[in-house]
Amino acid sequence: MALITSDRARFPNDPWKLVETVHLPGNAGALETLFSLGNGHLGIRGAHWAAADAELPGSFINGFHEIWDIKHAENAYGFARTGQRILYVPDANNFVVVVDGELLTLAESTVLDYRRSVDFATGVYECRIVWQCRSGATVTTTERRAVGYEARGALGISLELAADRDISADVTSAVVNRQDQPAGDHSAHDPRRAGRHAGRVLLPVRLDGGDGSLRLSWEAAESKQRLGMAVDHWTSAGVQPFDTLIDQDDSSVRYVLAISADAPFVLEKSVSYAVGWSADEDLADTAEAALLPVAAIFAQSHAHYRAYWTTSDIVVGGQAELQQAVRWNLFQLAQATACADVAGIPAKGVSGSGYDGHYFWDQEVYLLPYLTYTSPGNARQVLEFRHALLPEARVRAKELSVDGALFPWRTINGLEASAYYAAGTAQFHIAAAVAFATNRYNWATGDTEFKETLGAELLIETARMWASLGFFGKDGLFHIHGVTGPDEYTAVVNDNLYTNVMARFNLRAAAALDHPAIDDAERELWGQAANRMQLPYDEDLQVYSQDNDFMTLEPWDWDTPRSKYPLLLNFHPLVIYRHQVLKQADTVLAMFLLWQDFSAEEKRRAFDFYDPITTGDSTLSACVQGIMAAEVGHSNAALEHFIHALYIDLDDTHGNTIDGVHIASAGGVWSALVSGFAGLRDQGEVPYFDPRLPADWGSLDFHLMLRGGLLHVELDHAALRLTLSGAAPAEVDVRGERFTVGSEPVNVPLHEIASPPPTVFPSGPPTSSIPVIRQ
Repeated sequence: MALITSDRARFPNDPWKLVETVHLPGNAGALETLFSLGNGHLGIRGAHWAAADAELPGSFINGFHEIWDIKHAENAYGFARTGQRILYVPDANNFVVVVDGELLTLAESTVLDYRRSVDFATGVYECRIVWQCRSGATVTTTERRAVGYEARGALGISLELAADRDISADVTSAVVNRQDQPAGDHSAHDPRRAGRHAGRVLLPVRLDGGDGSLRLSWEAAESKQRLGMAVDHWTSAGVQPFDTLIDQDDSSVRYVLAISADAPFVLEKSVSYAVGWSADEDLADTAEAALLPVAAIFAQSHAHYRAYWTTSDIVVGGQAELQQAVRWNLFQLAQATACADVAGIPAKGVSGSGYDGHYFWDQEVYLLPYLTYTSPGNARQVLEFRHALLPEARVRAKELSVDGALFPWRTINGLEASAYYAAGTAQFHIAAAVAFATNRYNWATGDTEFKETLGAELLIETARMWASLGFFGKDGLFHIHGVTGPDEYTAVVNDNLYTNVMARFNLRAAAALDHPAIDDAERELWGQAANRMQLPYDEDLQVYSQDNDFMTLEPWDWDTPRSKYPLLLNFHPLVIYRHQVLKQADTVLAMFLLWQDFSAEEKRRAFDFYDPITTGDSTLSACVQGIMAAEVGHSNAALEHFIHALYIDLDDTHGNTIDGVHIASAGGVWSALVSGFAGLRDQGEVPYFDPRLPADWGSLDFHLMLRGGLLHVELDHAALRLTLSGAAPAEVDVRGERFTVGSEPVNVPLHEIASPPPTVFPSGPPTSSIPVIRQ
């Protein structure tokens, strides 16, 4: 059942806000994700301030994690040894409000009016509740939150109490260490969810406080990372704390006072976090030095989003219902990346603990297109983060008997954390994802310094890995065996098409470099391997095969009840592996990324073959399927896939939004708009556009940062208008015709493209992106 779109009275459609007007029990955890705030470094879930009204509250700092030794039931050489998991940092969003002796909670108290929102234009969360107290008083509480940007460890919270008569109030503001609170293991039978640690994790280092101020710090028991926290309180009318209590797991500041009808009580809570490794540094002092007034934190948030939307907004003409969802996804992308600095982007950003806070290939393939064209400086920082992990990647390569560098499938600290190698380490294609993102950044920005230094090293080291992983067979072709592609429902196969196509790209990009680390023999090897790369092709079906054996597998039984999806939660991997069924786009993704390597007919036949047998069990799939549906001319399928991707979290269609935003899918939404409906393709001679605007859309409007300039793209059914500011005029290709674009708009007339009839294959009934039906 849908969440946001199922009840538009409760969740009204506002193009610049996500709004909830009625509180109902159920779905609290998913809504905590949807109303979360973050800046890429610090995140706070959108939980209510009362403990009784929260399901999975918490705060996170990107990269702050604990480690443990992975225990394999049956060990083997080269298995991942060190588990890593993002930690819940001590959480400041906790209040206990007692009015005239009554504890106010949504679960138990009488609510006359309720409204909460997160404002995309300002980054501010607000929750306003009108309570009918048993004493007869009508009390209004308003909580507002924002995170800092120049001060990325800053969090500002304000709580206001207003009443229609004089009341007595008892208000406690707390900092709670949720990491070491008793909790169930949410990861049971679902690898997408985060587990918990058995023993105590955060060991207190400093516990000080008084007069409404807290100075606290902890050390993670095994990783030895340290966290410092400073909290100051300010009240209207100078109300002083009744008491301040300090504890390693629950520190609090309490106010007991009378509130008159004409003087609301305002409590402001300024919070600052600092992380580090040094035992010599007092991180509580570091955090204290960065404390800001709450008003200043709100001002930073306002300023950040005022600038962000100027260049990052995407306007969908005539689609008010979709516009809110588009902006919510773009807002989540900003919240996951803006202040990550030189760090990775977790699969859930900083909105939850799903996937243990790990970094995957998602960031290079699904997030870096968005970052490269909206915030190239941030894109460079993510690539610098990958480069910083090269020492660990070189060690990992040696463990797997290959040259160069092998990046871990999932990680926080640079070590492989995937205990299931068939769907983890075997996904060697992460190396090509890093190379592809590097090359896109070089192409889109013209950053010569990066290209010649860090970028070159990333391309070279990954190319060396491919050259040693693969081999020249007796057929004279270059083969790569024993790998898993993006589709995790087929594992440890030979010559996965996506892997081979991306490896070929990687080898060619590295061979094209003029770099002293590459000698003639190595360049020749890379060129031969790329030119003779095996690309499996089924002559009977005239379709590129996902791998050498995929076309020989038994078709999946499509009468399988929908309640059995996602398959990974209901069938043993070996059952899935021996069937012709996909979790996500694989060959189709290859044809999107390496768009120049395949003909229009090859792409259309591949899409028509694979789309019906793709379950969409992965949230990474719908956006890509939609992009390729648009390119091959299936406009209805393109829109259906796009809408599925657009509402993955807003409607909790995969049933795990509680664990955090699917940030890669949000990045895929950006790509679906820019590369799907506007038809952008990059890394060719010039930027290329082949627009495919849905019939019911009036227009599409967005900006791209390109080689120091800002390209404004305006698309409707009649024409594509392009304007380039801040840079010299540049050539752009629109459907095979070159145009020089500068500061004056270039208007390119568009003709309608007929949709081709779908290719029919003997592969069973169409089952494209089977929706998960939740009871």
